[in-house]
Amino acid sequence: MLYPKMYLENVTKINEEIIKKNNIKGIILDIDNTLVDYDKKLLDGAEEWANKMKKNNIKLYILSNTNKVEKVKKVATILDIPYIYFAKKPSKKGFLKIMDQMKLNEKNIAVVGDQIMTDVIGGNRCNMFTILTKPIDKRDIFITKVKRPLENIIIKRYEKYKQK
Repeated sequence: MLYPKMYLENVTKINEEIIKKNNIKGIILDIDNTLVDYDKKLLDGAEEWANKMKKNNIKLYILSNTNKVEKVKKVATILDIPYIYFAKKPSKKGFLKIMDQMKLNEKNIAVVGDQIMTDVIGGNRCNMFTILTKPIDKRDIFITKVKRPLENIIIKRYEKYKQK
């Protein structure tokens, strides 16, 4: 439940090989520290990556816990993808709504985000393919700062587990 299926540097490392090997047809994306940094700057290469995914018929959707609709809308507009904000992850509700919107089976959907407690657990609860990314910024909101040390322990154990 706590381990992702994959751990990557950032979202732009998801390539055609990963997509094909894991039969991914849709990707649910987190925003904060996954697509944008603390200053709301979009990750370098994210727009090109999103365009490439869409060109290859991969459905993209943003699922964010933030209650700042303008922030989410701005990123969604740049990437030209739909979104849900104030999702209350790891609640299954947003994930399942997106699965319904995408008209895909859960096994064909990847969930990408920088937090185990929200993105990975939420995606795993829905039997989706979870991809944990490193946070793109060292700064975090308070509640995330509190969770990071525990998440770092889980990541270290995950890396040992993957080496076996």
